[in-house]
Amino acid sequence: MKIYLCISLFIFTFASAVSAQTVPASTSASTSITADQLARLDRAEKQLKDWPNLGRYRDANSKVVAPGKNEDRVVFMGDSITDGWKLADYFPGRPFINRGISGQTTPQMLIRFRPDVIALQPKVVVILAGTNDLAGNTGPMTVECIEDNLQSMAEMARLHGIRVVFSSVLPVSDYNKNKDGAAIVRTIQRPPDKIVALNQWMKKYAADNGLVYLDYFSAMADEKGFFKEDLARDGLHPNDKGYQIMKPLAEQAISAALKMKK
Repeated sequence: MKIYLCISLFIFTFASAVSAQTVPASTSASTSITADQLARLDRAEKQLKDWPNLGRYRDANSKVVAPGKNEDRVVFMGDSITDGWKLADYFPGRPFINRGISGQTTPQMLIRFRPDVIALQPKVVVILAGTNDLAGNTGPMTVECIEDNLQSMAEMARLHGIRVVFSSVLPVSDYNKNKDGAAIVRTIQRPPDKIVALNQWMKKYAADNGLVYLDYFSAMADEKGFFKEDLARDGLHPNDKGYQIMKPLAEQAISAALKMKK
């Protein structure tokens, strides 16, 4: 029931927000609507029709064949940090499947977990999620709700014999600047103390339940606990150097997961 409430709250909040943005029928033709506003309305309408974005990978999933007998298939489930990771370039020849979607939160991932992970029959799923929940991308979200959704994904995976890797939420920082030279502030939307708390929970849950905890945070954070400036392109997303650091950590975690019993 608690998981249901977590998901339902955000669907209701999102639908309300979209309704508030909808242009009323009585709006006169002379009303000026900017291109940015139209683009935002278009995105909102698409999300309202397919909130978890099940359509993003529907065609791609239909073309995925059953894994070979000795294939160590891995699905990477996540948000933009996963979505932007070109797995074929960083892990050439490996049977790794990217199922990241930019901007997503854990309730959205939980809904699409069956078609985008379970149906693909991987041996391992690498879950990297939570930063957008903290930012409130789909409405107010408590750390407890994030934990509930992560736990539900892990339970679904293990029920189907899929080994689970929980990836730590990456640090954020306010070091990077935009094209105008102004600081890109990330720590207000994504409080560092909440990131630390969520990572501590994941580490303990993994240890208590036979999962693998993938600690990106320690390798990417500086002495202040912020995303190292030379590893991030905007205080939130890794640059190539950042992904190069993440690569061997992911490989080690996947290797450890494959050695575990189902």
